[in-house]
Amino acid sequence: MTKIFQNSLLQPKTRYQLLATVIVNIIMFGHGVGVGWLSPTLTKIQSANSPLDFVVNIDEISWLGSMLGLGSLCGNLIMALLLERAGRKFCIYLMAIPNACLWILIYCASHVGYLYAARFLCGFTGGAGYLVIPIFISEVADSSIRGALSSMVMLSVNLGILAGYILSTYLPYHIVPFLGILLPISYFMANCLLPETPPYLLKRSQLSAAEKSFRYYRNLREETAAETSKSKFEELRTAVLAQQVQNTTTALSYRDLITKPALKSFGAAAVLCMGYQFSGVFSFINYMSDIFASSGSVLDVNTCTIIIGVVQIAGVYTSTIFVDIVGRRLLMLVSTLGVGLGCIAFGCFTHFAGIYDLSGFNWLPLVLMVLIVYLGNIGLIGIFFLVLVELFPSKIRSFATSISVIFLSLLVFCTLKLFPLFLHFLGISITMWFSAVSSLLTFVYFLLFLPETKGKSMIED
Repeated sequence: MTKIFQNSLLQPKTRYQLLATVIVNIIMFGHGVGVGWLSPTLTKIQSANSPLDFVVNIDEISWLGSMLGLGSLCGNLIMALLLERAGRKFCIYLMAIPNACLWILIYCASHVGYLYAARFLCGFTGGAGYLVIPIFISEVADSSIRGALSSMVMLSVNLGILAGYILSTYLPYHIVPFLGILLPISYFMANCLLPETPPYLLKRSQLSAAEKSFRYYRNLREETAAETSKSKFEELRTAVLAQQVQNTTTALSYRDLITKPALKSFGAAAVLCMGYQFSGVFSFINYMSDIFASSGSVLDVNTCTIIIGVVQIAGVYTSTIFVDIVGRRLLMLVSTLGVGLGCIAFGCFTHFAGIYDLSGFNWLPLVLMVLIVYLGNIGLIGIFFLVLVELFPSKIRSFATSISVIFLSLLVFCTLKLFPLFLHFLGISITMWFSAVSSLLTFVYFLLFLPETKGKSMIED
């Protein structure tokens, strides 16, 4: 019970860390709404009652999906350049602009190019957020709750995806943008409450501002715990200065990237990124309505999609609870093994449904997809960015994380471009079996090589 209380997000010293996490994740919720908006909307704009004045074909649909990856790549590259130069807060403010613009483009769409641009901006927001938000949280959070707070990134995205599913299913096409644009506006205003992170201010030699920020995020007041506050701040300052001295005396070079720890980290990050994408769970989320239509399920495809949105939230919430208790490695192993077995079962059902009469089991695709998405979100998706950041040595962490997210963005582009084409030309069974093989190979690698990173310092290796 004592350990659970110490890890509680509502204990007094971490309340402002929780508040900051909720505020910065408004934009990730908005990004999720943009991602979830696509799946039910594809069903609408391919129907005879399309709200748009143009039609889309299978190739344009694949581009609509994959533009998310190109946007993510650009968002990551730009934020990687700005993160150390302009600061975390500036980058956090900046993300509101593309997220607001995407809803304007969706509302004004008179050609499929408008939708391409909107999906690109949605991806830009995600690519920027997946880099900036985890680093921001890691710099303001206590190590005892860093895992739980970092897991809220994907929890926010999944809540947004569910909201996107619901809004685009039940509301007219041109109403959704009016609601969506409220999120970046409220996000921009709420961030005025938050100071820059203490480590970044220390790197800029802004000692007074750094101490003020430190006291804010630790919920420490001038009249209380002054000595404790001073000693803890001095510990942080010493650690940051030591890291700066090390980085100054030994500037980052290619040799730092080819040390044994660095290469092991890059290998684990590459497998993590490939497992995240080739397991198919992220692609399933973007094309969920099409998957249920292809599976032969007689249940309403949009209702099934909304159910899956709820399951995503349950999965990420589970990871939020257990990530700092059982560790990262166990959650990743359970997740990759479960997704692999679930995809095998889904592929087998759709294969035999084409040969035999399995109409009595038309509920099974939904049950299997619930299992796949839940298990995918407790590890492979839910704590992906947390594990990615923690894998690398501190000296190369920013650079290596940026490289990894760039690699991930390229994979997102490829998988979202190819997935609808796989469904159309190869069929859902082969597509699911490919995802299963990828997930099981990732499981084997994690079982043999993935280190446990729970409790790892973000300042010291």
